[in-house]
Amino acid sequence: MTVMRKALLGAALTAALVTGTSSAVAAPAEADLAHHGHVSLWDGRIGVWLVSENHGPSHVPEATVRLAFSEPMAGGQVLPPACLWSSDRVVSCRTGELRAAGAVGELALDLRTAGRPEELTVDIRTVWRDGVADGNPRNDRHRVLVLATGDPYVF
Repeated sequence: MTVMRKALLGAALTAALVTGTSSAVAAPAEADLAHHGHVSLWDGRIGVWLVSENHGPSHVPEATVRLAFSEPMAGGQVLPPACLWSSDRVVSCRTGELRAAGAVGELALDLRTAGRPEELTVDIRTVWRDGVADGNPRNDRHRVLVLATGDPYVF
């Protein structure tokens, strides 16, 4: 522990003893976010359909899901209002409010790749959930291999 941290901890403990109060650290709220949907690749285009859910028990005011593609996307593409480009391979999207035991509307992306890959991978994961813990992160992280067949690859 650094000298500064020790001094701050000592001051906080002294203040608690003098005032007769103590501060308890509340456990963070817990939710179980999940993302499901499908991805298709055809003729240099990629379509993503995504539904985000919260299996509870706590409400999540807002979360962010990241979609990372193994191939770069063509520049100049407009995304839905809830999404932004993090790089030419990464799109980050707000999920909106995720009530416990409820689903939100779907997110649909129709993107062009920079080239015409025969396959690519998409990594889908929650990267922010407004301070709410997730005791089961396995169902909000997916890695999907997509072949350029036009078929939907479900996750």
